[in-house]
Amino acid sequence: MINSEFSPFFLKSTHLFPPISYENELKSKNSEEYTTIKFQMNRPQSEAPGLRFGYYCYSFCLSKSASARATMPTSSPSVHVKDHVDLTAKEKQIFDRLLQVLRHFNLQTQLRVAGGWVRDKLLGKECYDIDIALDNMLGREFCEKVNEYLSSTGEETQGIGVIQCNPDQSKHLETARMRLFDVWIDFVNLRSEDYSENSRIPTMRFGTAEEDAYRRDLTINSLFYNINTRSVEDFTRRGIADLKSGKIVTPLPPKQTFLDDPLRVLRAIRFGARFGFELDEELKIAAADNDVKAAIADKISRERIGHEIDLMISGNQPVRAMTYISELQLFWAVFTLPPDMEPSIPEGCERLCVAYMGSTWRFLQLIGSSFTDDQQRLCLYAALLLPFRNAVYPEKKGKKIPVASYVFRSSLKLKSSDAETVMSMHLAAGNFLSLIPSILSTNEDLQILEVEWKKETIDVPVASKLRIFAGLLLREIKEFWRASLVLSLLLYPDDVGSSTKLSNEDTDLKERRELFHRVENTIVEMGLEKVWELKPLVNGKEIMSMLQLKSGGPIVKEWQQKLLEWQLAHPSGSAEGCIDWMRQSQAKRARTE
Repeated sequence: MINSEFSPFFLKSTHLFPPISYENELKSKNSEEYTTIKFQMNRPQSEAPGLRFGYYCYSFCLSKSASARATMPTSSPSVHVKDHVDLTAKEKQIFDRLLQVLRHFNLQTQLRVAGGWVRDKLLGKECYDIDIALDNMLGREFCEKVNEYLSSTGEETQGIGVIQCNPDQSKHLETARMRLFDVWIDFVNLRSEDYSENSRIPTMRFGTAEEDAYRRDLTINSLFYNINTRSVEDFTRRGIADLKSGKIVTPLPPKQTFLDDPLRVLRAIRFGARFGFELDEELKIAAADNDVKAAIADKISRERIGHEIDLMISGNQPVRAMTYISELQLFWAVFTLPPDMEPSIPEGCERLCVAYMGSTWRFLQLIGSSFTDDQQRLCLYAALLLPFRNAVYPEKKGKKIPVASYVFRSSLKLKSSDAETVMSMHLAAGNFLSLIPSILSTNEDLQILEVEWKKETIDVPVASKLRIFAGLLLREIKEFWRASLVLSLLLYPDDVGSSTKLSNEDTDLKERRELFHRVENTIVEMGLEKVWELKPLVNGKEIMSMLQLKSGGPIVKEWQQKLLEWQLAHPSGSAEGCIDWMRQSQAKRARTE
């Protein structure tokens, strides 16, 4: 469970905002009635192929109202906000060019930079995403004027890209894009939106800057920088105040805002987590409203939900974001599950999902290993879905499919390759569990080594057999082996989801960090760090020649596996030695047959 502040890593990366803290509900039971919920994950009657994993019983103490609770400070954070926008030389060059176009054609157009760029500049952050809002013309029309101006001055014109409106991608109006001084700029007209009851696709019309500001998702995203007057405009009259006080607020009443476009719920959560801002109380009530949850299911495409979740998981505070989703009772609206899954999920399982992810996030910071962004992202997904690692559901043809696959492909509409990687990580984590004791043992302690996921190997000493098992495991998971090891160490020697470990998680994770480095170092010392790049000493054609076969088949595949195991057991072996062993083994088999 998550029960302490984040590591100093967060203080460095989000220095403007205090780190999130988590209530350790095992230590404080003086205000609510507590109960112990037992999570029993039984073996499915028909286990999905390849889902070999330990089966565990989880029990931890939860309040009846919440668990793994992300508790924001009682007072809103005080955020340093500049009173003006400082332009870079490149930004000044771009804006001056746009103003030259206005003067050349005597256009009475107000040019405003909208949204996130203004917010980030006031926070002292760099932002390269410049969106220009126009008050009296379409973006495509203004881009054409820019090219006319460039042609009149003898400069090279630029290509204009038009992004058609696409409601499923939150593009309600046509957007024009062109490159100025090597920076891509988006141009769109100011608009007002009218929503129908059963659709998130609004009826669009030209609007004033104030109408445009109020139709935006959050007050902190409703600010404009007027290029004509070189000033910041706050038409909601609270955007800057909310930015300074660190509050996530909608410009209009939150329930209606969310019913108009339920995607704004997830955006509010994402920005609240990203900046460490406090969610407005009325906003939280609206987000948890049943009508809003129904609208999320009915009015938002799964692709857009998946995109927002992916931004949260890839962001600087993924655990805070997932905790908000859990606390606002949106978890199952976002992470929808298939019908007829087995075993069925116990009540409160979403809190266990967030708890695993929180432990993994903190574990990754403690380890300090060089995980790529993608490895960290998929490791966090795998941790979030760890309670479902053995859960399956029947496909139309009766095949048992892992639930994690459904979440990725149907619930979030993320890449199939990501789903495959997460399922492979779950499998590899389970396989690591059976190897970790042997990897941590000395050669003298190794007497016998057997694993459930690999019943037979070639006849070699136990130490060599360990290298075979570890090598085969790493060849399957490749560069994600360290991330899989992290997951396995959440379960070894005891599951971090067990109540006995919750009250002392900091110490426990530090102990697991030492185990991680011991296993990692042993694998590196074995020379297996990139074993998936190992080339076979003997190829398929040579095997067919030795066996006097005219075509390949199961026999060749069987020998390829055996020769790979020999190669793993004999890291200094040569092709000649490998062939000699094969001849001897083949002759021995012929005699026994």
